[in-house]
Formats: sequence, C-alpha cells, structure tokens
Amino acid sequence: MSPDTFGGASQRSVENLASRLRRRQVVGSRATALETLLVLRQVVSKARFSNMEQLVEIIRSVGRRLVEAQPKEHSVGNTVRKVLHHIREEYYTATGTNAATAPQTFSIAKFVLLGQPRKHTVAPKLAEGKATLKENDPDDPDSFARGLKPVLMEAIQDVLDELETVYDNVSKNAKDHIHSDEIILTLGMSKTVEAFLKSAAHHRKYTVIVAETAPTYGGREMAQSLSSAGISTFLVPDSSMFAIMSRVNKVILGAHAIFANGGMFATSGSLLAATAAQAHRTPVVVCAGQFKLTPLWNLYHEYGALDFGDPNAVLGFEEGDLVDKVEVVNPYYDYIRPKLIDGFITNDGDHPPSSIYRLIKETYDDEDNEL
Repeated sequence: MSPDTFGGASQRSVENLASRLRRRQVVGSRATALETLLVLRQVVSKARFSNMEQLVEIIRSVGRRLVEAQPKEHSVGNTVRKVLHHIREEYYTATGTNAATAPQTFSIAKFVLLGQPRKHTVAPKLAEGKATLKENDPDDPDSFARGLKPVLMEAIQDVLDELETVYDNVSKNAKDHIHSDEIILTLGMSKTVEAFLKSAAHHRKYTVIVAETAPTYGGREMAQSLSSAGISTFLVPDSSMFAIMSRVNKVILGAHAIFANGGMFATSGSLLAATAAQAHRTPVVVCAGQFKLTPLWNLYHEYGALDFGDPNAVLGFEEGDLVDKVEVVNPYYDYIRPKLIDGFITNDGDHPPSSIYRLIKETYDDEDNEL
C-alpha cells in the first residue's frame, strides 16, 4: 500500500487507527465501525485512481490493514464490505452499467439461477452527464476519479447516516415486541438494547431484570440508566439467572457480531441466559444493527471467542497460592448457537436466524467475503 496512492495524510490516519485498534483503545462494534468509515472517507477523498479496479484495491488494502490490526472487531471488515458494495452500486448507476453484466465470480446461487427462465431487460439509456466518465484516459488520468468522487462521497455518507441512526431505527417498533406488565431479562451494557427498552417504556409499563455481568459489571451501568428513565429495574447476580427464568417473559440480548449461520458473539454470560431460556421455553430476542452482520463463521470455539480479558478481574494476583494451582480465563464473548435464538430485531426489520444468510447476501458482495 503505497502512500502515493492516496496521500501521506491518509496513510497516517490508517496507521493511527490500526495502532488504536491493536491496543484496544477503540472498542465496541459501533465505535470501531464509525472510526473505520471516517478513515475510508478520507482515503477515498484523497485517492488517485483511473479505473474502478484500482479504487476497489485501495479500499481493500486499507480494510486488510485494519482487520489484521484487530481481527476480533468484526465490524471493521463489515464496514469495508458495506462501503465496497455501495461504491459499486454508485459506479454502476453513474456509468449506466448493469450490475449483471459486470465481471462476477462463480457461486452456487448464480449456478442455480442459470436454470431459471431468462429475463429480457432493456439496456438503460445513458444520461448525458454519465457518458463523461472514462476509465484509463491517457490524456487525463485523474478525470475518472474527479467525475466519480462526488457520488462516492454520497455513498459513504449513506453508510454513515445508517450507523448514526441505528439505535433509533432498531427501537422504532419496540412497543410491538414488549407488552404491558411483562418481565424482561437482559444482561450487560448494550446501547442498542438500552435504546430499545427506553423506547418501549414510552408506551408500556414493564419490569426489567438486569444481570450484573461480572467481572465487568456492565449490568450495573445498564440498571442505573434504565432506572433513571423511570423503568422498574432489578439488578441480580449472574448466578440467579436460571432461578428467576420461570418468571421471565422474554430475554433481550445485544450482539457483538452476527454470523452467516445465524449464530452470534455476545457479552460473556449470554450463553448462560440463552440456555436457561431454552430450558424454560422463554423466547430470546437479539437487538442489533445490520452493520454487525458478518459473512464469516465461528471457527474459534464451540462456546466462545478466543478473546480474553485480564484474569486479575476474576481472581486477583494477591491470591498467590491459589493462582499457582488454577488456570483462570476471562472471556469477553460467548458464542450463541442459532437454535438458542428466536429472532433478530435490526434497523431493517425483524428476521429469524435462518434468514441471516440471505441478508448478508443482500448487504455485501460475494467477492468481498475475503478482503
């Protein structure tokens, strides 16, 4: 990735974000997605390219650098894939090219479509302004970039607007999911779940039980926030989740990443809540923005991610005799299998786990699954 391709300032911003991601100075799906998007906007605005392939490779190289810096923050790669998808759409619109005629890779889905009746489509007429885009112009190599950058900035702004309004869009139909006098169980501190529950409180009176989620104790922050909003809230230790599950009407969880098979990574303790809910036939609902959809699979562990925090939070080093005799792990995330989840509430509607793969196919391009 040469600094001359998109300027030294953009190169420095990419390296700066990579360093912050590596040191865990930027954490959380939405925070990392916003930072990635702002860097991509700067890179595209300063980039020099004479055809679409060069632009895609520039964005992919930035994406690879950021993902390598922190592969456990899946929303970084998701944001890069989303931007590539929008940029291709704007390119096809600006040049009058049909996406179906663009070079495509082979996939099972396209193979199945070969057996379908052919659709007769009329070639779109090019607008007068669109015919000025010319790739690989030897007389003016920068003409293609000058003509395309305004619509590329609009495409990136669309993704940015979606990220900034994700909480409002997820929670807009909260009153349809939570009914009066229900008892809701949640755990940890999730901004999406917090906005969802507060939105429902404008229309319904209900009770929330929050598990404190040791050792981070994010549940305490969540309980305080909900209580200050006038919601009847109880804070309970994680060990009591199974005991109180028989009184719970619904479990609402947040997500760190949602995988192609409908499973997800969620804050540690979520697997306990989902398993207890399955034993009591209590529905489990997940609130998450679509930027958390990941075209990957859980290849790490059957029950969690290979992402661990400081073991001192679980067992202090002052317990010297005991520390020498045990191995202490403090996982950040649990892996929740699709069969433990009843539905996902996203900023694009409600979906069962079985339809996540279709959503991913619509959100990203197949060639971007591996950056």
